[in-house]
Amino acid sequence: MFMGEYHHSIDAKGRLIVPTKLRDDLGENFIVTRGLEGCLFVYPKSEWDKIISKYKELPDTKDRRYFMRIFLSGATICELDKQGRINIPGPLVQFGNLTKECIIIGVDERLEIWSRESWDKFISDNESNLSEIADNLFTTSVNS
Repeated sequence: MFMGEYHHSIDAKGRLIVPTKLRDDLGENFIVTRGLEGCLFVYPKSEWDKIISKYKELPDTKDRRYFMRIFLSGATICELDKQGRINIPGPLVQFGNLTKECIIIGVDERLEIWSRESWDKFISDNESNLSEIADNLFTTSVNS
């Protein structure tokens, strides 16, 4: 399970250090793709395979096709270099608005990569609602 918040800088070539604590769980090859809310998602290969299997079971609807086009067209297989960095392709750097300071967060089965500005805005926009969100989630799951 991935968790924690890590602050690192991305360089002009799109290279970003992955924290040592997270490297083993990512594995040798992993997938980076467009995420939701303006961040990038990073999946170990085993988790990526589970996601793709679930998507293949969905009915062929317009929403499925549109989502898969955007989700898969941005996906790239990555590996760590000798310094523990990943090289994020230009289109994904642009999508995530990654300029200098980046935040890498662990979110259970995946990592998310955020620009510092986007992460700060996400936190400030949602922090006051956290109690309500938690109540809705846990009340719904208890009543299910």
